[in-house]
Amino acid sequence: MRSLLLVLALLAWPLSVSAQESSGGADAAAIRSVIERQLEAFQRDDATAAFAFAAPDIQARFGTPEAFMDMVKRAYQPVYRPRETEFRALTTGEAGPVQKVLLIGPDGRLVLALYSMEREADGSWRISGCVLVEAEERTS
Repeated sequence: MRSLLLVLALLAWPLSVSAQESSGGADAAAIRSVIERQLEAFQRDDATAAFAFAAPDIQARFGTPEAFMDMVKRAYQPVYRPRETEFRALTTGEAGPVQKVLLIGPDGRLVLALYSMEREADGSWRISGCVLVEAEERTS
């Protein structure tokens, strides 16, 4: 009986993995789209659109799209005005997905942006944080 259960579990395993991969692929695409759309909003200086991609806790912390945009301009120049962006791996952190994005800032500095993502009650994704880490080279 145990061997039958083991065989059934092994037969079912590839199905569950492929189901996770397909939903993960959809989530990965949605996460990338949110980040790309926020970066595009920064390029247009559209504070309202950029703010809309921030998670509710971030929105509550800054209060207004203008205050959020001012903070990004001061503290996140590579995100505000990247010369280049290159999406890297989507990983899992303590609080959920973390999308890595390699950025070349306006000063030519290479940084790795670690975007923490949060799934909302409606199933959409929002950015719950971004940490910039110095990157020394362009390796993956």
